[in-house]
Amino acid sequence: MTNKDRDSSALSEIAERLHQFDGEPLRVEFLARGIDALTQVAERLDQSELGEVVASPSNADALVTALTQPSAVGLFSAADPLTPARLRGLQARDALLAAEGGTLTAEEVGEGLHLPPRAIEARRAAGRLLAVSIGARGHLYPAWQFADEGLLPGMEEILALLEEHPPLAKVRFFLSGNLRLDGERPLDWLRRGELDPVRLAARTFGEQGAA
Repeated sequence: MTNKDRDSSALSEIAERLHQFDGEPLRVEFLARGIDALTQVAERLDQSELGEVVASPSNADALVTALTQPSAVGLFSAADPLTPARLRGLQARDALLAAEGGTLTAEEVGEGLHLPPRAIEARRAAGRLLAVSIGARGHLYPAWQFADEGLLPGMEEILALLEEHPPLAKVRFFLSGNLRLDGERPLDWLRRGELDPVRLAARTFGEQGAA
């Protein structure tokens, strides 16, 4: 098969996949705008940049990698100056969620705690477990909040102190160095069983100069 044949086959496959959204106008409009934006990016990237993009481990990573290439600079900022900051935010968010063992589904957490998914969701809703929403697909639970025999000791109490903060801010609290903890992460102190200093750090989280 020639390169031209492979390209034609790939484009045909994409077109076939797009037809699954016939009758869903919002999805079709989203895809149309997305494809138009990606076409603009593809026209700008050089061969080296394109090679880096297609070598990405996932489609989502390929998208972010493409948008952060030097040749893509300025493509969207004229329409929305916040686009580069949003991309950096997406990368930071995904890095946080991938850290320390990544995340678990409610079903996986339930298997570890010997509880049904419904009970796991109830604990999350009550603030007793940390989870990040993934829309209609439910929630993802950072794996590091669990120990061999259940929830990491002290975790539930610290989560209660962080109740007013959104889930991603809570994740950032546990995984970021804290000045009140000698620059170490609250998660590291909890793993050593040193709860009191983490309590203080949690109470002051969000205050200027507290973290």
